[in-house]
Amino acid sequence: MKLRDIYASGRPVFSFEFFPPKTDKGEEALFRHADRLKGLNPAFFSMTYGAGGTTRDKTVELGDRLRRTIGVEIVCHVTCVGQSREEVRGVIREIQTRGMKNVMALRGDPPRGQAQWRPHPDGFGYAVELVREIHRIGDFSVAVAGFPETHPEAVDRPTDLAYLVRKVEAGADAVVTQFFFDNEDFYRFDADLKAMGLAVPIVPGVIPIISADGIRRFCSVCKARIPPELELQLDRVAGDPEAELAFGVEHATRQIRDLLDYGAPGIHLYCLNRSESAAAIFDNLGLT
Repeated sequence: MKLRDIYASGRPVFSFEFFPPKTDKGEEALFRHADRLKGLNPAFFSMTYGAGGTTRDKTVELGDRLRRTIGVEIVCHVTCVGQSREEVRGVIREIQTRGMKNVMALRGDPPRGQAQWRPHPDGFGYAVELVREIHRIGDFSVAVAGFPETHPEAVDRPTDLAYLVRKVEAGADAVVTQFFFDNEDFYRFDADLKAMGLAVPIVPGVIPIISADGIRRFCSVCKARIPPELELQLDRVAGDPEAELAFGVEHATRQIRDLLDYGAPGIHLYCLNRSESAAAIFDNLGLT
């Protein structure tokens, strides 16, 4: 089923994001956790390209295997990073050949060691170009990224919002956001985009905290903000793995419950290839 049809159901849509593991053992764990998450009735799984597009071959292969063996719809990420236009077209055609209909179109982050984004000399420079190219190649449903806290490289917030509108006008069927910890950031983002005439689903991305140190490192890389009150709460549980995990589940539960009460069309959970937190969150929400 295509994303545009999935989000047209009128019911909250739940989805989980995975990344391609680097080892056979990691792949075995991925499929074990994906099988468990299937029991939570997600509408789809998404599979990333990995940092800097380093795992793009695995993205399509693992996405296809998950779809065939686990039986959940797949959204493959495609980015502009480190590839010529023809190489990107080859990835899109491979997704098409394998019968997958959904793509997450992203510019992508600079490769490790590269401080600023520089497109491939013969590559696409922006996600909006990628959205157009995907539609030129085939009948896909496309999602794009949104940044409630504003993209870290944006000139300013109005420019960032206007660029997202351009991506939707190019043919995106849904916006899936970067994770955030203050729901007010999402509410403002959602309201401003709707005021600009955006009519596609704007889906909040949520990440369950697993460890205090881990989420701080992750936020440093992603340029995501940890609110002061959350920092204090993390300090109280830091160093106790069980307490950190339990706190992450409770915080994500509250965050998701409020987002659903607000009327969010769904939740995209960045589960970090694990199922424990997601299962506990769904249990807390009465969704199991």
